[in-house]
Amino acid sequence: MITIDGLQNFRDTGGTPLTSGGATRPGVLYRSEALSTLTPRGVEQLAATDIGVIADFRTDLERAMAPDLLPESRTFQVVALPLLEGAMTGFAQAAVQAADPDAAQQAIAAALSQLPGLVDLYVSMLEHGAASFAEVARLTASSTDDAPTAVLVHCTAGKDRTGVAVALVLDAVGAERSAVVADYAASAERLAGPWAERMRGLITSMGVPLTPELDALVTATPAGAIEQALAWVDAQGGSAAYLRSGGLTDAELDALRARLAA
Repeated sequence: MITIDGLQNFRDTGGTPLTSGGATRPGVLYRSEALSTLTPRGVEQLAATDIGVIADFRTDLERAMAPDLLPESRTFQVVALPLLEGAMTGFAQAAVQAADPDAAQQAIAAALSQLPGLVDLYVSMLEHGAASFAEVARLTASSTDDAPTAVLVHCTAGKDRTGVAVALVLDAVGAERSAVVADYAASAERLAGPWAERMRGLITSMGVPLTPELDALVTATPAGAIEQALAWVDAQGGSAAYLRSGGLTDAELDALRARLAA
């Protein structure tokens, strides 16, 4: 199992059981939180992997405030796929660092006034993000064993935008639904500890009450949230049909299955 120093929520999606038997191929699709916390050793470890494509769901603001730390020893293709839904953590960081206290309070108030539950958040990103999710599938389908072209998908925490994206891809290639849900749910335990406490401290430092709802939005990955999100996708015809609605072609879907599920 590959580990990257400085990342808590990094993992390979390979080994996910398939309904047809077998499991997804390792070394093709990875997931993590933002790469802004990599240690020097972690940067070296990343350079030694087969990862060559970074799909980043963060907004411009999130990326500017916490840039990914990438190796200089070789080139990575970075694909920006900003999704506003799920970027509450980034807005909180912006509020903390605002020079004007009034502006900070306005940013906090705006974020709190738009605070959704996880299911509503996921349905909203599904309603608006089909093209971005399809691009992750396309990048994964076009990866090869001949060069470091494996795909790493991340956002800020690696649990919401990333969680939905990975769930869609795994579901579309025929992964067992229970395994898809388990992969999503694993993020909460992985983020527990330093990452979660850092986020909680960030929130309380702004004078914002850490309500159970806010804490869940920032740190939780309950199985029911992704189950309900996938139920919404099922009602639209399923994950494969959903990715097609975002522009993924039948040929690309076949290539995705051949690449990840073979």
